[in-house]
Amino acid sequence: MAVLAVKRSNQTEELAQPVVSTPVSTTVQPQAAPLPRLVDLGADKCIPCKMMAPILEDLKKTYEGKLNVEFIDVWKNEGAGEKYGVRVIPTQIFYSSDGKELFRHEGFFSKEDILAKCDELKLFSNE
Repeated sequence: MAVLAVKRSNQTEELAQPVVSTPVSTTVQPQAAPLPRLVDLGADKCIPCKMMAPILEDLKKTYEGKLNVEFIDVWKNEGAGEKYGVRVIPTQIFYSSDGKELFRHEGFFSKEDILAKCDELKLFSNE
């Protein structure tokens, strides 16, 4: 459907450009349930942070749809360290699916220790 608008300017009438109306979809897509999160705060040039990178990538792929894994470079993202209260890098913060901080670790964290902490915190309790 096209709508033409008439614009009056100094007693002259001008036809405006046609406005094309696009129908709005009434279908609502169901939102995915929020997932627990593991946020790793570090820096690309920090040695322990570099050691954690492949662990985080593996966790991200292995637990896709069960755990959101996020890396934030505090040297590139000004204010992130302060926002998250980081004292040492790397710092890992575990959040529940409702956003509540459950646990915080400072320093290198092995995959085995991360998974043990996930079990302890019951992050995958729906399995």
